[in-house]
Amino acid sequence: MNILYVGIDDTDSPKGMCTTYITFVIINKLKSFGFNIMGYPKLIRLNPFARFKTRGNGAVSFKIPYDNNNDLYKIKKIIIDTVSSDSMMSYENTNPGVVFYEITNNKKMDLRLKKFTYKAIYEILTIKEAKKLAQDVGCEFHQFKNGRGIIGSLAAIGSELEDKTYELLVYRVPKNYGTSRKVSYDSVVKMNKITYPYTFDNLDENYIAITPHTPCPVLYGIRGETPEIVEMAHKLVEFHEDIEGFCIYETNQHTDMHIQKINQIKDMVKDACYKIKGTVDETPRNIEGGHYFFNLKDNSGIIECAAYEPTKNFRETIKLLRKGDIVTIYGGIGAHNTLNIEKIQVCSLAEDYVLNNPICGCGHRMKSAGKNKGFKCPSCGLKLRNNSKIKIPIERRLKTGFYEVPPSARRHLSKQIIRMRNNNVGD
Repeated sequence: MNILYVGIDDTDSPKGMCTTYITFVIINKLKSFGFNIMGYPKLIRLNPFARFKTRGNGAVSFKIPYDNNNDLYKIKKIIIDTVSSDSMMSYENTNPGVVFYEITNNKKMDLRLKKFTYKAIYEILTIKEAKKLAQDVGCEFHQFKNGRGIIGSLAAIGSELEDKTYELLVYRVPKNYGTSRKVSYDSVVKMNKITYPYTFDNLDENYIAITPHTPCPVLYGIRGETPEIVEMAHKLVEFHEDIEGFCIYETNQHTDMHIQKINQIKDMVKDACYKIKGTVDETPRNIEGGHYFFNLKDNSGIIECAAYEPTKNFRETIKLLRKGDIVTIYGGIGAHNTLNIEKIQVCSLAEDYVLNNPICGCGHRMKSAGKNKGFKCPSCGLKLRNNSKIKIPIERRLKTGFYEVPPSARRHLSKQIIRMRNNNVGD
């Protein structure tokens, strides 16, 4: 069997379009010519710290069988023509890339492509690196403008997902782009009640989390564990506008595929995401804007950790941390070499206490007798030369376990606690 792997990336902009929508259009065009893709197309989220990403730094791939070179030519032409005509070429930082990788006679994919996928999720790669790999493994690539999308296209082709989720994306008709999305809140509440936890991140407090807030073609997207459950959920959602159709993607969203396990703080680098265990080195501090910071330490060093204002109530958990608590943090190192927390596991709690003046033998609380002069009882006049206050243990409000940011602040790749429980993941 001859199989053509197709990778597409960087076709959109903050002002509109969506690479998944272009893929949806391409798949429908291919079907009209008698070509059907194998399985589900893949939506692969890459390094969340990529500097030129538009939104979620996602690339798309799919594979399609073909019989002869004439069919192969037709397939490629449909794809190239559609990317060329539908991409947001007018936007400065939109630089599409399309990659074709042919496998004939049941050969296996080059392992260098699979390794490249992890590099694109863990690191920041260059266009030069991507082009060299494409040439080395025999990929045909097409660049538009500087072709930065070649990086994501190669990574999407090489992806093999041990853990995976699915997303059903519903697309609006073009005349509605940029207008308010007409999706029934009550129907989403009902859908969530019926399908959770097999679908997730449908709601965030009192608003719908499945609808984007950009002028892109997506009406809404439902994420879940299987293709069947997201399609079932879609049928429960009520909307009041015309749609062009929907497409289900197999994806690495909510799998923690971006998280690298590391043993020492000193080995962490900027623009990468980690799971690291350490000891809280101070009571968290609040700065203007509602952000909370604290230092985490291990035997190799110290790193500043942050829970920013968009994480909302998650900050209430961070506020309760105390010096000596042992925690495992999942997150990424962004600007100023600060570890942005995605979720935290509180492993053990240090003793918390308040410092009180001692009690006199007569039963009254003593007062300070002056700096470095000990204590004096205001009732009987007894003096103590000892300057030490008494530690009174207090019950910790924080409990051990996992805590996570809300859906509105969650990265596409971050695995929710409910998925970790269902997959029996933990320390």
